[in-house]
Amino acid sequence: MTQTQTRGNSSDTKTTDYDAIVIGTGFGGIYSLYKLRNELGLSVRAFDKAGGVGGTWYWNRYPGALSDTESYVYRYSFDKELLQEWEWDTRYLQQPQILAYLGHVVERYDLARDIQFNTGITGILYDDASGRWTLKTDTGETFTARFVVTALGLLSRTNIPDIKGIETFAGDMVHTGAWPDQHDFSGKRVGVIGTGSTGIQVITAIRDEVDHLTVFQRSPQYCVPVGNGPVTPEYVDSVKSDYDQIWEHVRNSVVAFGFEESDVPAMSVSEEERQRVFEKNWNEGGGFRFMFATFSDIATDEEANKAAQDFIKGKIAEAVNDPETARKLMPTDYYAKRPLCGTDYYDTYNREHVELVALKENPIDEITPKGIRTADGVEHEIDVLILATGFDAVDGNYTKLDIRGRGGVTLNDHWNAGPTSFLGTTISQFPNLFMILGPNGPFTNLPPSIETQVEWISDLVKHVKDREGVTVEPTKDAEDGWTKTCQEIADMTLFPKADSWIFGANIPGKKNTVMFYMAGLAAYREQLAEVTDNGYRGFDIKTPAGADK
Repeated sequence: MTQTQTRGNSSDTKTTDYDAIVIGTGFGGIYSLYKLRNELGLSVRAFDKAGGVGGTWYWNRYPGALSDTESYVYRYSFDKELLQEWEWDTRYLQQPQILAYLGHVVERYDLARDIQFNTGITGILYDDASGRWTLKTDTGETFTARFVVTALGLLSRTNIPDIKGIETFAGDMVHTGAWPDQHDFSGKRVGVIGTGSTGIQVITAIRDEVDHLTVFQRSPQYCVPVGNGPVTPEYVDSVKSDYDQIWEHVRNSVVAFGFEESDVPAMSVSEEERQRVFEKNWNEGGGFRFMFATFSDIATDEEANKAAQDFIKGKIAEAVNDPETARKLMPTDYYAKRPLCGTDYYDTYNREHVELVALKENPIDEITPKGIRTADGVEHEIDVLILATGFDAVDGNYTKLDIRGRGGVTLNDHWNAGPTSFLGTTISQFPNLFMILGPNGPFTNLPPSIETQVEWISDLVKHVKDREGVTVEPTKDAEDGWTKTCQEIADMTLFPKADSWIFGANIPGKKNTVMFYMAGLAAYREQLAEVTDNGYRGFDIKTPAGADK
C-alpha cells in the first residue's frame, strides 16, 4: 500500500497524498472505498459533506421516505454472508432501515477510519505534468490522488424553485432533500409544492397529522399503490435460500427490481386479459412492477401505454369523491416518467382538511410572509412550506464543482451541450476520473447498477495501477458514440415524450438531454464486457507525456 505523505508547498499549505480519493458515502462511495482499499490495497480517503454515511438516505429524512425497490434486492449482493445475516421485516425499506444497513456495512469492513465527514469537495483539478488530481475542500485542506471516484448521487443536489417572494415567507420552510432532525406538524397548516415520488411519500405520511394540508400540484401524476407491509420470517428465509438465483436473475434483467418482467405485448391479449393483468399488478403494488411486469411494451408502444393510462385514470375516478378534484388529478401526458407509487395517494383528497391546487390551471403568483398567493388572488395561509421540488438530477452535483481536466478544460465547458460520458463512468479529457451513476448510466434499481459500475471501475484501476504514471480516459469518439447510442435507445421509448427530471425538464433553463442508458442492466453489462474483452476498446491508456502503453 502506498503510504500517505504530508508535504508543504509554496503557499505553506499542507497537501496529503493518496492513491485514490472517493467522493460521497452512499451505496456507491461505500462500495468503492471497500473495493479500492480492501481488495486492491490502495491508500484511499473518502469524503462526504454530510455528518455520516448514507448519501441520499442521509439527507432525505422526511416523513414517509421509502425505497420503492423491494427490500430483498435493495442491498449489496457482493457479501453472501451479509445477505444471510441481515434481517428485514417489511416489503419495502424506510429511510432509517436503509441508513442502519449502510452504517452496518461501514462498520463491518472498518471503513469509517478512512472517511472524512463534514467535508465538502469544492475543486478537482488535474495536473498534466504529474498525472495526478488535486482536490480542494471547504475546510481549507488540499489532497492529491492518482485516481478519483465520484459517487455524488443521481438525486442529491436539491432544486429550490425560483418563486417570487420565497425569501419573505415567515413560517418554516424545508426541502425534503435537506430535512431537519426534528419537525412537528401537529396542529399546523402545511403546504407542499410538488407531487413527484418524494411529494407523494411526504403527503401520504403527514396527511393525518396536520391541521390543514394544501397540495400545490405542478403536474398530475400516474400513481399506483406501493403495496408495503410486513413480511414473515418464513418469507425472508425462502428469499435467503434462493439468493444465488435471485441475483443471477437481477443481473440479467432490464430494470433489476427482482420481479419477472413481462415479455407479452399489451395488444396481443384480449381487453379482459389486459384488465386482469393490470388489476393483479395494481393490487400487488409497486411502480416499476406495474410498468414492466404487466406487459412488455408499456414504455414503448403508444397503444399499450394508453391502456395503462386509462386503467390508472379509472382508479383515480373510483378513489376520489369530488369530480372536480378527480379532474385536476387526471394526468394528461404519457405514462412515461419515473413510475410512481404510494399508499392510498388519491384517497388523500377525500379528507376535508386537504386541498388541491392545480398550478397548471392556477399558477403561483408569489410567496408571501403568510403563505402562497395564486393567480386567482387567493392567499393560502400556511405555517410550514415543504418543498418537494426534487433535484437537479444526474449532473447537478458535478456542475456546481470546479472540475478541470487536461489542459485546464472545465467540466462545465465539456458538458456545454449537455452531460455526456462513456459508459456512464468516464469522460474524455478527464483521466483517471471515474463516476458512479454518471450521465447515461443504466436506468434501473440502483444498487445492482452501482455494484456493476464499481466492480468494472475497480478492474480498470487494477489494469493500470501497477504501471507508474499511466492514465486512462475514453476517446472523444467513444464518448460521442455512447451518447448517440443512449439517445437512440431513449428515442425507441415514450420517455422523451413526457416532461420529467429524467431528461432535466424539472429545472428551468436546463437543456433537455438524454441522461440514461435505457436498454437495461443486462444489456449494459454486455456493453461493459465487450469493452473489456476487446482490450478496453474506446479508451486511451497512456503516460502523462502521451506515449502509449
